[in-house]
Amino acid sequence: MKESKDIAISIVIPALNEEESLPELEAWIRRVMRENKLTYEVIFIDDGSTDKTWQVMQQLVLENPSVRAIKFRRNYGKSAALNVGFEECRGEVVFTMDADLQDSPDEVPEMYRMVTEDGLDIVSGWKKKRHDPLNKRLPSKLYNAVTRYISGIHLHDFNCGLKAYRGEVVHAIEVYGEMHRYIPMIAKAAGFKKIGEKVVQHQARKYGVTKFGWKRYITGFLDLLSVTFVGRFGKAPMHFFGTIGTISFFIGVVILVYLSISKIFYTEYGIADRPLFFFGIVALIIGTQLFVTGFLAELVARSSPNRNNYVIETSIGGGEES
Repeated sequence: MKESKDIAISIVIPALNEEESLPELEAWIRRVMRENKLTYEVIFIDDGSTDKTWQVMQQLVLENPSVRAIKFRRNYGKSAALNVGFEECRGEVVFTMDADLQDSPDEVPEMYRMVTEDGLDIVSGWKKKRHDPLNKRLPSKLYNAVTRYISGIHLHDFNCGLKAYRGEVVHAIEVYGEMHRYIPMIAKAAGFKKIGEKVVQHQARKYGVTKFGWKRYITGFLDLLSVTFVGRFGKAPMHFFGTIGTISFFIGVVILVYLSISKIFYTEYGIADRPLFFFGIVALIIGTQLFVTGFLAELVARSSPNRNNYVIETSIGGGEES
């Protein structure tokens, strides 16, 4: 863990082709931090930009010692950028923020207070009044409703890029693929359950073009299922596959036993002439396959180096406390 008590706030900002917005965003953050007398660091991650984003970041690093910058060789995606930023950050509270000026740094002090004083692990921004087109707002409402139902986390805006995390949260989780939308779910699965939200101001995009696309909803739904499954069964996959497989196998056995008894006492029909026979055979096959899948997944999970990684909140005794 790279957490430092000397730095109150780390702000991780992934950027893809945002050369025009970065100087204004950095100046805005610097002003807010100085007005509130907060020590901070800004970590910009250039996610394979094709414009002058990296050159702008280099200049900002020279002008402000609180700014750091990381450059990817190619575009890996927002989750990869956040994961690298989380590994490098040292702040007591870690913020994520989009680079397009749609997230307001003026929200940072109050969200910081909610973490440090109210004891929340995560504070998620809620863009209650959005400046996005209707074709973006309506699918987002549906997506948030489904995610709330499946996750049991009552947030209005999972997609909001402005979030605050207690430092230990981001150092205890891994973000990959397109999982950045589901960091609250990942954190909850790791034991960080104090999750709140704050209504935040949403700015209209000032420079550049949106990175939003319809593909995001397809991959987002698949990622939601993945996060839900891994969170519940990642360390014990046999509990999922084995349970369903056993039930399916048992149903198949019951059907075939019933058909066999019927054949013995009622000979007018052959077993193979009845559609129920094929259903029983399919249930047996599916049950066996699911059970074997669970067994193989269990072997993989047992050989994983992360099998016994658990988040320890504190330990006492032995003359020291951690």
